[in-house]
Amino acid sequence: MPQKSTFLSNFRYVIETNQLTMKAIAVTIFMLGSAIVMAQELKGKVFTTSKGAIDGYDVVAYFTDAKPVKGDKQFAHQWEGATWYFASADHRDLFKAEPKKYAPAFGGFCAYGVSQGYKVKIEADAWDIVDGVLYLNYDMGVQKSWKKDKTGYITKANNNWASLKDQ
Repeated sequence: MPQKSTFLSNFRYVIETNQLTMKAIAVTIFMLGSAIVMAQELKGKVFTTSKGAIDGYDVVAYFTDAKPVKGDKQFAHQWEGATWYFASADHRDLFKAEPKKYAPAFGGFCAYGVSQGYKVKIEADAWDIVDGVLYLNYDMGVQKSWKKDKTGYITKANNNWASLKDQ
């Protein structure tokens, strides 16, 4: 009888070890997949997700409505290799006429991140317009830090953007 108990103990150990190994493999695959998706979003001149440029937000609305507004696929426009969505045909047409007036600085990547030498994703609620230019940031916490020295961070980001924009 003791041999059976030893066999069952060993069998349980092998099963538990394999389960832990399989969980570790699954977590690793998930993390690699997430990293690949994130890397794809952070390439190119414009911050683009599966929802479009600037995560599908209407960049004209920041100027006209003073808030982030989700764009609608029926009001789309291609510019700088990305699809931009707008809340209305009027917003789309304003952008088409003067895209550089409405497009966010640094391709919509986080202004603070660019000032630090990195392309970083953004949250649509973390934004500011300075001297007629739209700046987006990673989140409200970063936005708070960024607002303490906007001019300094904008200068640093402008210097860094030339080497970052084509990465």
